[in-house]
Amino acid sequence: MRTHNVRIVHLLAALALFAIGTSALAGCGGERADGLGTEITGADPAPKSKARARQVAAAWDGSTAAAAWRKGYYPMGDTVQLPERAFRNDADKRAYGAHNFVLHTRLPTAAPKNGHVKWESGGSLTLPLTGARTAYEALADGSGDGPHLTVTGAELGETSLLTSRGRATVPAWLFTVKGYDTPLKQVALSPSKPPAPPIKPAADLPSGQLWPLGGLVEVAADGRSVTVIAQHGACDDGPAVHVLETDGSVVLYASMVGTKDGACTAQLIGEKVTVKLDRPAGDRVLLDAFTGRPVPYGEGHGYAPNRS
Repeated sequence: MRTHNVRIVHLLAALALFAIGTSALAGCGGERADGLGTEITGADPAPKSKARARQVAAAWDGSTAAAAWRKGYYPMGDTVQLPERAFRNDADKRAYGAHNFVLHTRLPTAAPKNGHVKWESGGSLTLPLTGARTAYEALADGSGDGPHLTVTGAELGETSLLTSRGRATVPAWLFTVKGYDTPLKQVALSPSKPPAPPIKPAADLPSGQLWPLGGLVEVAADGRSVTVIAQHGACDDGPAVHVLETDGSVVLYASMVGTKDGACTAQLIGEKVTVKLDRPAGDRVLLDAFTGRPVPYGEGHGYAPNRS
C-alpha cells in the first residue's frame, strides 16, 4: 500500500536501497520529574538524543504549529484501499505493484468542487476534491509492461480512513476492477498543508546517535502502538527507537546500535520497528526528533512502502 502520490520510481529506488525487516521494541514508562511526560526506557540511547527529544516536545507542545496540525486533515493510513480478498493471483499483485492499469470505461467528468472530511469524534473540514481522472492517473502511472488490472467503472463514494485527528469518513473514487466484487478505493482529497515546524532539524549530533525515521507504517487500531521505518547501517547491530510521551506530542527518536567505531551508513537498511505507547496516541502530534517535524505516512527519508 502507499499514498496516492508515490510513484513507481520511488518504489524501485526504495527496494534497491532497503531490505525491510521486522522487529519490535517495548519498554516500561515512568513519569519524568521535568514535566515532559513519560519516556519509554529500554536500551539506553545517547544522552544527546534524549535531550533533543525533550527540545522537540517543548517546542511543539502548546505551539501555533500544533494547533494548526489539530485543525488539518493528515492521513495516518493508506489512501489507496484494495478490493476485498485482493489479490486473486500473483499476476494481479504484480500489476498493482507496477501501477499497470487499463481503462475500459469513461471516467466521470462532473463532480463537486469540494469534499468533506467528517471525523467520528465530531467536526468536519471542507477541502478541494480530486477529480476522477487525476485519481486514476495516480494509480495507473506504470510502464504498461507485464500483467495489468482492468478498470471497468468509476463513481464517487466514501471510505473510512485513520487521520491525525482519529478515524474519519472521506470522499473516495470507487474504481470497479475486473474480477473483483468490491471496488478499489482512492481517497479523493489531498492532505492539508503541514504547518511550519517550531524547531529546526537536528545538527552536529554524534554519528549514529540520532537518525531520521524513514516514515510511518501504521498506527494500531487502539492507538497504543506505532510502527515506523528505522534506518541503520549494514555493519551495526540494528536500530533502536525510543519514545517521549507528553500530553500534546509523541516524539520518536531513533539511533543505531553497536556503532562504537562510527556509524556504517554506506549501505543503509530500513527496518520496521513497533513502539508501544503508555496510552493511545489520540490527537497528539507524532514527531520525529531528528527532523523536528511530524512523521510522514509512507514515504519519508528515502522509503516508499511496497504496495503488495
